[in-house]
Amino acid sequence: MRDYLLDLVQHTHDLGCIDLVKITGTDATTAINGLAEDKSVVVEAQFHNPVPAFIGTFGMPNLSKLKILLNLQEYREKATITLTKKATGELDGLNFDNASGDFTNSYRFMTTTVVNEKLKTLTFNTPTWHVEFAPTAAAIQKLRMQAQANAEHNHFQAKTENGDLKFFFGDHSTHAGSFVVHSAVGGQLKRAWSWPVIQVLSILSLTGDKTMRISDDGAMQITVDSGIAVYNYILPAQTK
Repeated sequence: MRDYLLDLVQHTHDLGCIDLVKITGTDATTAINGLAEDKSVVVEAQFHNPVPAFIGTFGMPNLSKLKILLNLQEYREKATITLTKKATGELDGLNFDNASGDFTNSYRFMTTTVVNEKLKTLTFNTPTWHVEFAPTAAAIQKLRMQAQANAEHNHFQAKTENGDLKFFFGDHSTHAGSFVVHSAVGGQLKRAWSWPVIQVLSILSLTGDKTMRISDDGAMQITVDSGIAVYNYILPAQTK
């Protein structure tokens, strides 16, 4: 249980913009949905294997509190994390007990009705992905350096030139920078969409195997496979 919760928190809350997720669990699948408060990132995820305890639909709010509980020294080893239920059988929350049973905490879930209202179903029509590639550690590091060198710019643009994918910061009227993200991508990006630097870099800094997809129709998807779950982060483009 603890491993599932830690993975979920790391790949949602640790982005810095998500503090509530919706869990939808059946015997066959356990899905996770989340939305950044500024709507800059949509998360659609699924555990590799269904979590038997997570049957039903409920919300996990205040992920910052859940992260604190998971990382308290008393709960790092030999702790017991149990699910609690209401009289109706609906999942109610989590109880944390240390090994000796003298240190306890509770964490409450959000009801189905409330989480459905707060995270209304978002329909994402998968576009044509014009560029798809696996970003290298070197490319992610270059993005990190360009973000540092161009800290005054909150967004960057993605374009293809001579078959190579390049990220651009600024323009001819400002301090500017660019770099080749991936060579010979095989597709074309022609439109001047802008993408949020902090969110993209935060996702690419997560643990796991990554794949990036960009559509010239105005969408980016970064998939991160943590080994426990597959997380799809969808970012709508912005016009400059």
